[in-house]
Amino acid sequence: MTRFDRYMLSQLLMLFGFFALVLVSVYWVNRAVILFDRLIADGHSAMVFIEFTALSLPKVIGIVVPLAGFAASVYVTNRLIGDSELTVMQATGFSPWRIARPVFVFGLLLMLMSSILSHVLIPISAGQLRDREDEISGNVSARLLREGQFLHPTKGVTFYVRDITEAGELRDVFLTDRRQDNRSVIYTAARSYLWNTSDGPRLVMLNGVAQIYQNDGNRLATTNFEDFTYDISDFIDTQIRRKRLIRHVPTAELIRDLPGLAAETNMPAGRIAEELHSRFQQPLLSLVAAMIGFSTLLVGGFSRFGVGRQIVGAIFLLVVVKLAESAVTDPVRNDADFWPLIYFPTVVGLGISAALLHSAAKNLTRRPSGGVA
Repeated sequence: MTRFDRYMLSQLLMLFGFFALVLVSVYWVNRAVILFDRLIADGHSAMVFIEFTALSLPKVIGIVVPLAGFAASVYVTNRLIGDSELTVMQATGFSPWRIARPVFVFGLLLMLMSSILSHVLIPISAGQLRDREDEISGNVSARLLREGQFLHPTKGVTFYVRDITEAGELRDVFLTDRRQDNRSVIYTAARSYLWNTSDGPRLVMLNGVAQIYQNDGNRLATTNFEDFTYDISDFIDTQIRRKRLIRHVPTAELIRDLPGLAAETNMPAGRIAEELHSRFQQPLLSLVAAMIGFSTLLVGGFSRFGVGRQIVGAIFLLVVVKLAESAVTDPVRNDADFWPLIYFPTVVGLGISAALLHSAAKNLTRRPSGGVA
């Protein structure tokens, strides 16, 4: 690799890091706001919020890598054209194909990074995130133990606790159960505890009163009790295991046991084939995005008016590639035998880049010596 290759590659990597950081921050902030509202409102700690945002980062980075690679390629190429550095390199005999070599290497590095994300980090983090969501959905403490708030863990049930001691004792508990049409029950207790049993969580109330109101006849019965155990498993979901999703399955298992996964997840074979080959296709888009960004700007060459039109054209071509990706998704999902169509957007993108580089090479040979547009 020559000094020019190392110089251009370093510029691409530096700008990629900048754009990736900006884009990840934007995506992360949007995701964090949603998670913060949902988790903190349900009484979970800040550590749970940080854990969830960390587990969601690999997916965000996977989305951002092609976009950041495209932005870096466009920015660096635009700057090299504006500073006439590419013009000098072409004057020394470098063809557009030769100048594209560091961009191609840059795209391969992005492809490697995206492959690690697609095949390893994203499935693992998505599976762990789902497991943690299942766990906290059955977390009794997060659903009930909030001081001074009237909570509604399920329809017809209201729960309130005035104070929670460091030992876990609940002081001044108020619980209403209106799930039966013909009666409602109000429980009040000076002290209570949560008790996890093999049959589910229980609320143990001490020194309290139960007021039972019968709608038929408008009768009210009051019962004092020293201790009373109330089953709260009916309105706290303690089932923390759900059916596995194919996006959480490792790539090796998708390749090895596609029919078995189709039966386990109750998904058609086409949907599983689309998921499998998309994990190989997405990294290729990183290479495509970098090459399109570079080759589109190189066609325009140097101009005192800038390369604004070429930048808009590069964005348009990237949109064309994404449209091609959307167009092949449904046929593959309907029939797994059409899986080669998944790679059609990569063929289109690389074909566009090759055509643009070829056009730039022809324009260079036709340009009069010493003439600059």
